[in-house]
Amino acid sequence: MTGRGTASIELRPPVHRHPYRIIYADTDTGGVVYYGNYLRLFEMGRTEFMRSVLGMPYKRFQQSGVIFPVSESYCRYKAPAVYDDLIDICTSLFKVTGISIRFHYEIRKVADNRLLARGYTVHAAVDGAGRLSPIPSDLVIALSSLGCDG
Repeated sequence: MTGRGTASIELRPPVHRHPYRIIYADTDTGGVVYYGNYLRLFEMGRTEFMRSVLGMPYKRFQQSGVIFPVSESYCRYKAPAVYDDLIDICTSLFKVTGISIRFHYEIRKVADNRLLARGYTVHAAVDGAGRLSPIPSDLVIALSSLGCDG
């Protein structure tokens, strides 16, 4: 990726689409989705990607002693979402290293497929003490089946 423009944030197959309807609590006093909530939407997409595409709920890694906190995030807002909009949270795996995973996201309005936001998150694999840890072998195998290096 060169630069942080939205053109450099691409989705790669498989892309998981998670529908979500905007609730009132998602919005700010201006009636649009509060900017910080897009990271929460990214988390919904990532959680469902791991469950649906990889067949591995995040809870499984927590139970094995490895967690994946966000070490970097970026979001480019393109158009507002408002209360009661039905959106698609589109998530794809972009890059895997021995100790980190990067996901890319697009948030789109279902009614017209309008791009609302695009971004990414990077997650470091850490143990219970917060030290970097290798990605668990079962996750590496699952990621490899998607054509990603682990």
